[in-house]
Amino acid sequence: MGTRTFFHHREEEQKEERQQSLQMTSTTRKKKFKTSEEEETFSLSELSIAAALALTSEIPQDYKIRREAAILELEQRGQKRVRFGNDMEKLEKEVIRNCRLLRVRADRKALRRKAVEKACMEKEYIELRSGRPPMFWIPLRVHAVWERMEVKLACTVLASPPPRVTWYKNGVRIDPRLAPAGKYKIKNKFGMLTLHISRCSMEDSAEYSVEVKNQYGEAYSFATVLVRKYYGKESGFDSEIYRRSLMAREADFAFPLKPLFSREKEPFTLSCYFSSDLLEHQRDITWFRDGKLLQNSERRELKYQDQEASLTVSCAYKEDEGFYTIRVPSLDGYKEQTTYVFVRDAAAETAGAPGSPLNVKCHDVNKDCLILSWVAPSDNGGSPILGYYIERCVAGSQDWVPCNDKPVKTCRYPVLGLAEGQTYQFRVKAVNKKGISHPSKTSDPVTTYDASKDKRVTVIPYDEGRTIEIFKDDLEGHIKIPLPPTNVHASEVREDYVALAWDEPDPRGREPLNYYVEKSIAGSNSWQMVNLDMPVNSPRFALFDLVKGKSYCFRVRSVNKYGISEPSLPSEPVTAGAKLATLPPPSQVLAFRDTKTSVVLQWDKLKDGLEPLGYYIYCRETGTEEWQTVNNKPVTCNEFTVPGLQPGKEYVFCVKSVSEAGLSESSPETDPIVVRQAIACPSAPHGFVLLNCGKADMTIGWKPPKRKGGTKILGYFIDQHDVSELDWHEVNIQPIPQRVYTVSNLEEGHLYEFRACAVNMAGVGEVSEPSDLFRCEEWTMPEPGPPYDVKCTEVRDTSLKLHWEAPLYIGAGPVTGYYVDMCEEGSEEWKQINKQSIATTHMKVSDLETGKCYIFRVRALNKAGIGPPSLPSDPVVAKTKPGTNDIELGVDEEGFIYMAFEAPEKNDCSEFIWSKDYEGPPDADRVQTEEKGNKSKLILKDPSEKDLGIYSVEVTDVDDDISASCTLTKEDLDKLLKRSHEIRNPLIKLISGWNIDVLEKGEVRLWLEVEKLSPNAELHLIFNDKELTSTPTHKINFVKGKGLVELIIQNFCDDDKGMYTAQLQDGKAKNQFTLVLVDECFAKVAAEADAKRREWKKKQGPHFIENLKWKVTENCEVLLTCKATNLRKDTSFQWFFNKKARAGDVFDPQTGIGTLRIKKMTKADEGQYKALVSDDRGEDYTQLDLTKGAFEDLLKELCRISALSATPLKIQPTEEGIKIYTDVKYYTDYMKTTWYHKEKQLESRDRLKAGSTMNQIWLHILNPTDADKGKYTLELFDGNNSRKLSTDLSGQAFEDALAEHRRLKEAAVAEKCRARVVQGLPDVATIMEDKTLCLTCCVSGDPYPEITWFKNEKVIVFKDRYKMDVKGTVVTITIEKVCNEDTGKYSIYVKNKYGSETGQVTISVYKHGEIPTGMEEE
Repeated sequence: MGTRTFFHHREEEQKEERQQSLQMTSTTRKKKFKTSEEEETFSLSELSIAAALALTSEIPQDYKIRREAAILELEQRGQKRVRFGNDMEKLEKEVIRNCRLLRVRADRKALRRKAVEKACMEKEYIELRSGRPPMFWIPLRVHAVWERMEVKLACTVLASPPPRVTWYKNGVRIDPRLAPAGKYKIKNKFGMLTLHISRCSMEDSAEYSVEVKNQYGEAYSFATVLVRKYYGKESGFDSEIYRRSLMAREADFAFPLKPLFSREKEPFTLSCYFSSDLLEHQRDITWFRDGKLLQNSERRELKYQDQEASLTVSCAYKEDEGFYTIRVPSLDGYKEQTTYVFVRDAAAETAGAPGSPLNVKCHDVNKDCLILSWVAPSDNGGSPILGYYIERCVAGSQDWVPCNDKPVKTCRYPVLGLAEGQTYQFRVKAVNKKGISHPSKTSDPVTTYDASKDKRVTVIPYDEGRTIEIFKDDLEGHIKIPLPPTNVHASEVREDYVALAWDEPDPRGREPLNYYVEKSIAGSNSWQMVNLDMPVNSPRFALFDLVKGKSYCFRVRSVNKYGISEPSLPSEPVTAGAKLATLPPPSQVLAFRDTKTSVVLQWDKLKDGLEPLGYYIYCRETGTEEWQTVNNKPVTCNEFTVPGLQPGKEYVFCVKSVSEAGLSESSPETDPIVVRQAIACPSAPHGFVLLNCGKADMTIGWKPPKRKGGTKILGYFIDQHDVSELDWHEVNIQPIPQRVYTVSNLEEGHLYEFRACAVNMAGVGEVSEPSDLFRCEEWTMPEPGPPYDVKCTEVRDTSLKLHWEAPLYIGAGPVTGYYVDMCEEGSEEWKQINKQSIATTHMKVSDLETGKCYIFRVRALNKAGIGPPSLPSDPVVAKTKPGTNDIELGVDEEGFIYMAFEAPEKNDCSEFIWSKDYEGPPDADRVQTEEKGNKSKLILKDPSEKDLGIYSVEVTDVDDDISASCTLTKEDLDKLLKRSHEIRNPLIKLISGWNIDVLEKGEVRLWLEVEKLSPNAELHLIFNDKELTSTPTHKINFVKGKGLVELIIQNFCDDDKGMYTAQLQDGKAKNQFTLVLVDECFAKVAAEADAKRREWKKKQGPHFIENLKWKVTENCEVLLTCKATNLRKDTSFQWFFNKKARAGDVFDPQTGIGTLRIKKMTKADEGQYKALVSDDRGEDYTQLDLTKGAFEDLLKELCRISALSATPLKIQPTEEGIKIYTDVKYYTDYMKTTWYHKEKQLESRDRLKAGSTMNQIWLHILNPTDADKGKYTLELFDGNNSRKLSTDLSGQAFEDALAEHRRLKEAAVAEKCRARVVQGLPDVATIMEDKTLCLTCCVSGDPYPEITWFKNEKVIVFKDRYKMDVKGTVVTITIEKVCNEDTGKYSIYVKNKYGSETGQVTISVYKHGEIPTGMEEE
């Protein structure tokens, strides 16, 4: 089947090729078509186009039938995508036929299109080569302008070949060389002819024509120019037509853009100002950074308002650094300005940490991985960067997850393990040995996706916007076990990783594919699977932790849900760990002067085809070691202007190359260069004025160039022009050094104009614009001429100094004064400043408004009146410029009084011009000048009142005014003379006068401190007119390096009373300092020294380090504690109370803590307590006064703790009534107690008794009644605070208590009336035989009890020798002539109705001569 299909396809292919070769004459080589049976398949585009051919081809007659068949075929493909046998063969035939037809039609259209294009080109070429006479497409037009305005005549001509152009004025040919300089400008640009006429005068009113000629003919165009004169005010600038002409002018840049310095994470605004409001066609302002168009965004705002265009960045990153360009449309195209914005690193959180990386970008994005790149920071923090940490987060969140555990060495890293379809952002941190940098700016959000998907899908448009998507998967059939990948290779090899890439298997099948990567050491057949736990979803994978220096081979297996493929062919051997080398630094770094604050650097680009990411520039001021970073974003050019440098300072520079491997070594340093303006030709002079005029001569003056070119103006060349002639004539051959010159040999009555150019070391500068026309007529007016050279110096925020030169023409008499007028720029209202004329040619103008721009002019006065005003001064803004310095008044090291001035900038040829009272240089006999660098010093040789006055200084040959002045007053001079005398006759400066310190051992230290002294300094210490020398008892220390003088006296006594004087001398400097130590001062020091001496001696033996103190415990016990140290075994410790020894103490020799415990503090414990520790080395004691206030404080604390220990109130019935009480740890009378019943205070009375014991506080209610019910409260007050305890005696509680009380009362009555033996009977009685025994006792009871006696528990019958006698409560029993039988136990028993009681006694009878038992021991 497969063979038959192949031959069938081949026959059709050959047939169509023969037909095509007969029909087409194109020599375009066609690609050979191959069937699916061959090695290669159709391309995806060919299959897609062929499948849609029926929809996109030309419409034949059977269009409807074929379209329905195609739609039906497509529907069948959608319903049944897998075809077998004949169906698949038919589809393939159809596809082949459609491909061939499409190719034929495409070739025909391409040939037809090329033929048409070639014909058009030939036609145009023939037309261009064919000659044609000139023809004016747009002719000249008429113009009417005001005098002193400019006009441009323009027309457009068509001619082949280009014609010759000639301009005429009233029929006379115009030759710009013969006209005044700059009068005419003729241009011919691409057929547009222009004639520019500047500063039109009445003579320019004429008919102008242009003639164009070539060999095929000629043409003419005519136009009239009418110049009108304004007959209003002098200038005519207030005319409405002039104002409208100004409004119609295009706005221009008011100031050049200056470099901007910002800092990371901070906002910045770049502003551009215009000379006027932008016209409508100029409003489309565009901003660019490094050539890339900028738009409004969250961080960036572009705005135009009030003649200011601004670009504001709310949070700057180093990516925002670069060349910023603003572009404004104009009629001629556009105007633009460019500057550089610098973004400095943010302050590091850890000192020495590097700057943050920048330009984080994502590359080669796949389903689960991507490559991340960034640029190394310019600042490494002073130590090499060890690597980088990468973090990622899901876009929109701030949950940053680290991507690597170890620092990455290069600026490129593969990120694995991403989720398909998720959007991520990345940031990078640099790390060195000091710490970690701030994170970089986050990358742009990137979404992971299947990068190969677009290659497998073809979208075919048809039928007015509808599309068909054809998937390559649908054409590949149903594949189960996938094929192996192909083209396995290492796409990147770095020191940290190896990145692999491969092609998907073809065909790949419909099921999603994953991949397993295997590695093997080159030359080995042992393969190890790398990612067994994590299959790869994309044809990309990175391997880390490979052994450096070893070579590896890699192969890949495809896997889907049906199984795993065979391995791919192994890759070429790859050696891991190859370190990426940094690029070499650029060579030939050269520095050139640019401006007064900038330097231009140039360097050679890297050779051998090396392309760095850019360059970092570093600068260092000579004399310092620290390099400063110039740019934080690499520049790709090899020339850069470094701004923001200090004028007059010397710098060196170096450059580093930036690559993926990091920064290169530094280039060789440039030669040191001083920051000064580069020497250039000066700009043109301006402001010509006529100062005097005779019959045949004119004296003219002019203002110097605004830009002097960084060097001295050597002179001026002047040209003159008689308006009646065509040519300009040189006035002088040699340069004129001054700016006033008399031009002779003029024609009286003629009009003349002048122009000039300045010359310096760089050459001749620009030629100025022609001056106004001056008529050569002799001045005979009585008033003086105009002053000239009006200039401003010493410009500050609210004042300036105005200077001018006296008029050269004085009129009828000498000039007697001047009037000064002032006008704000933009206004025409002149205001006279001085009411009275001033005689000098200078004046200080004060009370100016800061930031405003002013113009000044001066008028001279003589006896005839006030002359014409001078030429106005250049506009000046009343504002102190940054870096402006004032004159410093001081005294130098040798005692000379000086005035010094340091210029913020200065050229090599600049000079300091000093003046006194603005009348010229100071007297050379009285002053001397010295210059060094940018500083000039004026030294007064012999200061006196003759030197008082105003001193001013001015720096010459600089573009901006650099000047200052100061007034030397009598008060200033006196202070300086005093300082000068001190320097020339120096005194040793005292830092700290005599001080008295008593040292620990009782030594007295007398000391003082002066300024540091040289090693040759001398000291003489005088005591009571006698010089002291250092001895063991009076030790003198003189530390010259610290300026310290001290005297240490061992045993301070009355002999040390007196006056101490320290006499010091160090070269010329000397001084003396005296201390008087007598009377109270001496007594105080002596007492303190004696006390410390005793204290020190005391500390040599046992002594207390913690004095006696008291503490109340929770058990209301008082503890007196103290602590001693420096103890021995034989050290004794003893307590004393009121000077009497007291026992009961506890002393721990190990800790030195002594404790005296007072369990119950009473009034008797008030007194003086003392603890004494002693041994043979000495003794020490500590005392505690517990009397009066101290004792009260202790009692308060005792009461407080006792009150806190009080238990809740309890109810206790008694025989007398009901008792309410609380238990406390300890009660003292100092604690105040108050009882309340129903919130009413109770007082002790018959039925209420309040009392206390040492551990209890109670209230006794006697014979309680219902009125005693209610709430009872006890208030305890310790002297500071109170505490309340309550209980409720009502209801059942009262009933139970009352019942118990009654029971107890009855029991008490019964107990009281019960029969009892009260007293009298002993326990044992001993008696000798034949004696009479008498036993007596007392009984009680109500009613009187019955009495019964017992002997050995038997009732005694009273008869014979036994008798009982009862007298009231006394009962007596008598036994006469006792015998041994009477020995025994006797008891008396009493009884009544309330009870009974028994009293016992033991009787022992002994014989004569015996010793009773118990007497033997005695």
